[in-house]
Amino acid sequence: MAKKGTRVHVKLRSSESPHVYHTTKNKQTTPQRMEIKKYDPVVRKHVLYKEEK
Repeated sequence: MAKKGTRVHVKLRSSESPHVYHTTKNKQTTPQRMEIKKYDPVVRKHVLYKEEK
C-alpha cells in the first residue's frame, strides 16, 4: 500500500555528466523544479544538478 502525503521521488541529473542522484521533495512547498549544487563523483567537483521529469 502506498504512503499518503505530498512527498514525491525525483531524479537530479548533473549538468556536466550522466550522473544522477535520487531524492524526495515536498510537492506543496516546492512546486517548481529543483536546482541544487552537489558533488559529482564523475568529474570530481561540485556542479549544478537539475530535476528531471
